[in-house]
Amino acid sequence: MRKTTGNIVGQFFGGLNCYLRRCIFAILSVGPVPSHIAFIMDGNRRYAKKKNMEEGDGHKAGFEALTSILRYCYELGVKYVTVYAFSIDNFKRKSKEVKSLMELMRKKIEELLEQESLINEYGVRLHFIGDMQLLTEPVRAAVERATRVTAHNNQRVLLICVAYTSRHEIVHAVQECCKEKLNEVQALKEEKVTDGAFSRIDQGLKGNDFDLFSQDSCKEYQNAITAYSTEVESAARNDGLYENNIENHIDNDTEAETTLYNGLVELTKERKDIQDEVPFIKLADIEKNMYMAVAPDPDILIRSSGEARLSNFLLWQTTTCPLYAPTALWPEIGLRHLIWAVLNFQRHYFYLEKKKKQS
Repeated sequence: MRKTTGNIVGQFFGGLNCYLRRCIFAILSVGPVPSHIAFIMDGNRRYAKKKNMEEGDGHKAGFEALTSILRYCYELGVKYVTVYAFSIDNFKRKSKEVKSLMELMRKKIEELLEQESLINEYGVRLHFIGDMQLLTEPVRAAVERATRVTAHNNQRVLLICVAYTSRHEIVHAVQECCKEKLNEVQALKEEKVTDGAFSRIDQGLKGNDFDLFSQDSCKEYQNAITAYSTEVESAARNDGLYENNIENHIDNDTEAETTLYNGLVELTKERKDIQDEVPFIKLADIEKNMYMAVAPDPDILIRSSGEARLSNFLLWQTTTCPLYAPTALWPEIGLRHLIWAVLNFQRHYFYLEKKKKQS
């Protein structure tokens, strides 16, 4: 009897909380609602220590907090949520702890795919951000399955950053850009060969062991562009066009001077055309090769535990993003923290939009 009464009371207060939460979200929705919120889930180990729990239990409590905060975000109307689940730097921890975290991650990914899970309830598409090759084979298999199973979902998006740091993401994007530009240069070389300039450049690159896949590739690529743009002029000087033009001008040989002058004009025009065709790396090229290119930049970044640092997380994407750092440890994060972050975002919304347009 007591158990039945307790269940009824629990259901009543649960329903009341849900109703009040929806009322609050309806009020917040009058103002601008962020489309993308990012979370740094900091404080799981400190929470376990604070509560005299096993270290792994702190991460389990953190997953429960994540489930709740995701529900709040999706009820509010936030489409994109990004969470910093595991940094590349975390691989430096004790091997036993890393192995435990990998196994926990695998289990939680599988739980997300269960029929009654939040993912299926809200039609969430999963994206895993980072270098998947650094993960263990079982985790990588779970990641691939989760990505495949949720690929048809389009209502909400959850981006889980695993084996990720922002610097690694930027380096990866630049390397991909260099590969693309190398392919463009090779294609251009096949289409047009002018006075042997391309072949001489190609020989020069090979002779200097030019490798776009090395870490110095971008600097070498820029040097190649500079050499490439001056190749025609150097060829002209080597062939004596400039000297001959001067001599012919002194001799007043009008016909020869005109011919050489036209040759120089044509050569200069070809040089300009080559400079225009050379594929330089642009901002848009780097951005499209970012891991995070699948989502817009975050509107709010929330880091638990009171730490006001980014810890190598979304450095590129958060140039105009406000940081909210409540003192609560991640397993303690709750509805009030989300509401406060959204109110702060709305208060500075127009200023932030102005900064975005200026950047």
